[in-house]
Amino acid sequence: MTTESAPAWRFVSFPETEVENLPGKIHHWYCRPGMVKDTNLMFVRAHLLPGEAHRFHHHPCMEEILYVLSGTAEQWVENEKRIMGPGDSLYLPVGIIHGTYNIGKDVLEFLAVLSPAKSPGPVTVEVADQEPWSSLRK
Repeated sequence: MTTESAPAWRFVSFPETEVENLPGKIHHWYCRPGMVKDTNLMFVRAHLLPGEAHRFHHHPCMEEILYVLSGTAEQWVENEKRIMGPGDSLYLPVGIIHGTYNIGKDVLEFLAVLSPAKSPGPVTVEVADQEPWSSLRK
């Protein structure tokens, strides 16, 4: 079934998520363009292995909400650091540099909602190799 012929809604069980395997992390996509007929949301469940991270980056045209399900995150927003655990959340306006680092012994699981999914330019711009971000955690 193509997204053009699909209904406007979609139930997604965990085994039906679109899985994206990346080094040290797994993304389980529940909603994003191409999965449903006409969405302007992106919704993902991320798993970060111990010591892994979504290094410093920003979303030039999207706002984001992060919600921790399990594990311990060292969460950076610009140059402010906070430790987040289950039940903690973070709202990020468009373009704010942030990074999520798993500092615990267990897998860090969190949900992320990004919007608008239909936006010009790249979804994510990586900046972890640029100053001041490259030396901020040292």
